[in-house]
Amino acid sequence: MVSNSSRLWLFAAFALIICVLMTGGVSAKPKAKGEFTTKAKWAVLMDADTNSVLFEKNADELMPPASMSKLMTLAVIFRALRAGELSLDSEFSNSVYAWRTGGAPSGSSAMFVPLKDSATLGQLLQGITVQSGNDACIIVAEGMSGSEEAFSDVMTEYASEIGLKDSTFRNSTGLPHPDHLMTARDLGKLALYIIKEYPEYYHYFSQKEYRYRKHIFYNRNPLIYAGIGVDGLKTGYIKASGYGLVASAKQRGQRLVVVVNGLKSKKERSKEGKRLLQWGFRSFKQWKLFDAGVTIGDALVWGGNKRYVDLTGKGAVSILLPRTTNRKIKASIIYEGPLKPPIKKGDQVAYLRVTAPNAAVNEIPLYAAEDIEEGPIWMKGLESLLHLAFGWVL
Repeated sequence: MVSNSSRLWLFAAFALIICVLMTGGVSAKPKAKGEFTTKAKWAVLMDADTNSVLFEKNADELMPPASMSKLMTLAVIFRALRAGELSLDSEFSNSVYAWRTGGAPSGSSAMFVPLKDSATLGQLLQGITVQSGNDACIIVAEGMSGSEEAFSDVMTEYASEIGLKDSTFRNSTGLPHPDHLMTARDLGKLALYIIKEYPEYYHYFSQKEYRYRKHIFYNRNPLIYAGIGVDGLKTGYIKASGYGLVASAKQRGQRLVVVVNGLKSKKERSKEGKRLLQWGFRSFKQWKLFDAGVTIGDALVWGGNKRYVDLTGKGAVSILLPRTTNRKIKASIIYEGPLKPPIKKGDQVAYLRVTAPNAAVNEIPLYAAEDIEEGPIWMKGLESLLHLAFGWVL
């Protein structure tokens, strides 16, 4: 464990009492906040701007995500589009496997692409986001990776790269498989990742109607019709997990993401998702801690041309607290340290963890404010000797 005092300047207008502690390693997992409850077996509610977890219930338990895992399928597609590997006009052919497993004979949600016919990626994207077409997912998976199994490996690898460490994918659809598992927290993180990383494709999730051949499909997400600011993302159901929903809503400039799963009916799924979102918007308020460009603290560096690197947020740094809080908070700078060069300005190297009694846990990414290059060999040797003799408390 590494300890040193870190500089924190907070605006007096908020009368916040800060206790600063810098540690290495992973912070403790937060528990459900307050007295709010939900019928969902698994749930999490997150704020997009502050990365706060406002509510959670069994959020780290592995569960079958059903069609909600199609968000990972879509993330892989969006990445390929962004890289120019595909275009919306790219053609994909429907195989016998895709038709039988996810098409008309499957009895599951389908876009009904005719056997051995083809569709453009633009059509298939709408078939996935609006209709939750299993055939559309498999058609794209086979077209991109040669087989659904190979595409599933790509999904798992990409998920790991973006921090979804507990997610494992065995198909592109979310159809039942004992090893196709995610957590509610990972689903929430994935939704936030898509919203922030691929804003140019996010509009697909709010499309209410899609006409394909003789079919008219209506968006399966009930909350986009509820008038509470919901503009995505995905529903899911299989017998093993019950009814689930990942939804995002924006009100008065604030965006929340909710995940619920393990519910008994479509009606219950809609009601619980709506309740969580409305409770979040009603119960929490954003507070600004730092203006853009302010140095929030520093992190220890081993073997660099400087021993400490200054840390800043990306723009202004705000946190979310209950509207009824006494505003007493504790702030900790968390990172695996000491850091090792080279470190580039803008690299995320730590995060600021802010907690308040019976309140949301805020985890704000912190970035290097400057470049740190490797130091001379003699400096590394000296710092190694100091570490062996005294530890990194000096």
